Amino acid sequence: MPPAAEKATTPEEEDLLFRLLRQLDLAPEASQRATAAALGISLGRLNAQLRAAAEAGLVKVTERDGPDKRLRFAYSITSRGAAEQSRLRDQFLGRKFAEYDALHAELTGTTSGLNPFQHRTKTMQNQHAPIPELYVSHESAQKLKVEAADLPSWDLTPRQICDLELLMNGGFNPLKGFLSEEDYNGVVENMRLADGTLWPMPITLDVSQKFADSVEPGQDIALRDQEGVILAILSITDRFTPNKAKEAEKVFGADDVAHPAVNYLHNVAGPVYLGGPVIGIQQPVHYDFRARRDTPNELRAYFRKLGWRKIVAFQTRNPLHRAHQELTFRAAKECQANLLIHPVVGMTKPGDVDHFTRVRCYEAVLDKYPAATTTMSLLPLAMRMAGPREAVWHGLIRKNHGVTHFIVGRDHAGPGSNSKGEDFYGPYDAQDLFKEHEEEMGIEMVPFKHMVYVQERAQYEPADEIEEGVTVLNISGTELRRRLAEGLEIPDWFSFPDVVSELRRTRPPRAKQGFTVFFTGFSGSGKSTIANALMVKLMEMGGRPVTLLDGDIVRKNLSSELGFSKEHRDLNIRRIGYVASEITKNGGIAICAPIAPYATTRRAVREDIESYGAFVEVHVATTIEECEKRDRKGLYKLAREGKIKEFTGISDPYDVPENPELRLDTDGVDVDYCAQQVLLKLESMGLIGAES
Repeated sequence: MPPAAEKATTPEEEDLLFRLLRQLDLAPEASQRATAAALGISLGRLNAQLRAAAEAGLVKVTERDGPDKRLRFAYSITSRGAAEQSRLRDQFLGRKFAEYDALHAELTGTTSGLNPFQHRTKTMQNQHAPIPELYVSHESAQKLKVEAADLPSWDLTPRQICDLELLMNGGFNPLKGFLSEEDYNGVVENMRLADGTLWPMPITLDVSQKFADSVEPGQDIALRDQEGVILAILSITDRFTPNKAKEAEKVFGADDVAHPAVNYLHNVAGPVYLGGPVIGIQQPVHYDFRARRDTPNELRAYFRKLGWRKIVAFQTRNPLHRAHQELTFRAAKECQANLLIHPVVGMTKPGDVDHFTRVRCYEAVLDKYPAATTTMSLLPLAMRMAGPREAVWHGLIRKNHGVTHFIVGRDHAGPGSNSKGEDFYGPYDAQDLFKEHEEEMGIEMVPFKHMVYVQERAQYEPADEIEEGVTVLNISGTELRRRLAEGLEIPDWFSFPDVVSELRRTRPPRAKQGFTVFFTGFSGSGKSTIANALMVKLMEMGGRPVTLLDGDIVRKNLSSELGFSKEHRDLNIRRIGYVASEITKNGGIAICAPIAPYATTRRAVREDIESYGAFVEVHVATTIEECEKRDRKGLYKLAREGKIKEFTGISDPYDVPENPELRLDTDGVDVDYCAQQVLLKLESMGLIGAES
C-alpha cells in the first residue's frame, strides 16, 4: 500500500486526499495558495499532503519559474494518482450517499433506496443522470501521454480495444479496469464481482507469457492501439494464469472449441491475465460512421434533451428485414416506449456480414421508422456469443446507455451448434436468466417474438398467435444466404429492396466472388502438383485472376527468415492466409498449397478468409508411406536420420482435417483427375460455372 494511502486511514483524510487529487487534475497550473484556498486548508497542511502524495507516487513534482523569478514547484497527478482518485471518488460518493440516506430516514421515516457505489448490486434508476467515465481531464491526459511514453507498452488486440473503449466511456460501469484475480474468479463462478455486484462476463487483459514476465504488480503500463497510439494506462494490481478450461465451462457452458469464444480463449488469447484500474487518456479513433457513434453519456444526454423516459433497445448483429421492423414496432408499442436500434459494430461471430454493409442496410431502412420516436446508435462491443450470460451482459450495457427496456431474442447471442451438432444453449435459456436478474439489473426484458408472414393477410404476426389453416411464409438465415449466393430472388415481403441491394453489392453470387482453395497434406503428397494443374485449368476458364501461393514459393519470397518451429510454421501459414484473404476480398482466386499441419491455424485462416468469400479446404490424403517412397528431395531420409528436426509426419504431428470440403487420395491416380475433382467440387458449390 502506498504511504499516502497508509496515512489516509480515516474518512476525513481519504476525502481530503480525494479532493487534493481532483483539484490537481482540474487545475494543474494553479498556485499552492490557490489550491489551499480551494481545499479550505492552510499552506502548511497542503505542503504536508503534497509531500505524502509525491512519496506515494500519486503526484509528480516539477520545477517552474514563478512570476517573481524565484524557483517554484508544479504538481500534477500521475497515472497511479488518477487511479487512486477514481477509487477514492467511489468511497467519497458512497459516504455521501450514506449520509443522505440517514438524513432522508430521519426526516421521512424511510430510506432513500440509493446504494453506495462500492456495495450496490442494483444500478441507479435515473437513466438521464451521467455515469462515471474513466477519462482524466484534457490537461492531465496531455501530461500522462508524455509520462506513458517511457512505460512498458502493450499493443491491444481488436477485442481488447473494444473492451477498453467501453471500460473508459462507462459502457462497462461499474468496472474500473480489467478484472483482478478475485473479481475474475467471482465472475466465472457466480457472475458477481468480489463486492457482490452482478457482472456476468470476464473482462480481462490477456497477454503473452513473455510480456507478463517483463512486468510486475505495482507497475504501470501503456495500452496502445494497433497504430501505436496511447489510449490508456493500466496500473497492474494482479498478474495471474487462469484456468481456461474452467472459464470455458462456466462462462460458455462447455469447453468446446466449436464455440468461437472458446476457440479464441484457447487458441488466440494470451496465457496470462493482467488486472488493475485503467486511466483513460483518449478514446479509440473511428473514421467510419462517426455521427452514429455515441458514448453512454452522450445517449443519456440525447434522451434527456428529447424528454424520452422509456427507451426500448434492439440488439442486432444482422441486417434488418421486415420481420425485425415489425418486431421492433410491436415492442415499442407494448412498452409505450421510444426505440433505440443499437447494433453491434465491434466483433461478432466469424462469418457474419461485415459492419460496414450492415450499417448501410440499417441506414437504408431507418426512414421506415418514425423519426420522432426512433434513433440509432452503434455499439463498439466485442461479442462473446455466450448466450444466457451474454443476454444479461447486454442488458447491463444497455442500462448504462440510459435504456429502460431491452429486447431479448430466442437463442439470444447463440453461436450455433457444438461439436455434436447440437445447439450450445436452449432457445429460451437467455430469457430465463435475464428474467431471474431483471429486478436487480433495473432494466425490463421484452421477449423476442418470432414473427412470420401470413400470406392471406399480407402481414407479419407472432408465430404463436396464428390459427391453423393459414399460409405461413418464412425464409431462414440459411435460405437467405443460399439465395444471395446463387443470385436467386428475395421476395419483397421478406426484406426491403434497399437492404437486398446492399447485400448483393457486398456479397454478389458465388460465381462472381473471390475464393480460396487451400490444399493441405504431407510433404510429397502431391499438393503443389495438383495446385499447379488447378491454376492452369482456372486460368484457361478465365473471368477472375488466379494466384498460386505454394509452400516453397512463399517460403522463398515471403517467409525466408522463418525456421520450422511451431511458432514460425504458424506465422508462415497466417501470412499465406492474409495474402489469400486480400486476393479473395478483391474478387480473385487464391490457391494455397502449404503443409499446414495444425488444425488451429487452418481454422484461423478459414475465419479470416470467410469474411470475404468461400474457403475450400482440400486434404490431399496421401499416406506417409507413399510420400516417403516419392521423396524426390530426400527430406524424409534426412528426417529419419535426425538431420532435419520437427519434420511433419516423422518428428512433428499432423492434424488430419476432420471435415474438409474435399479429400483426395492420390495413390495410383493421375494429377489431371485430381484437379478435375477439385473443379467439380467448386462447380457444385456454385463458385465456378458457365459465366466464370
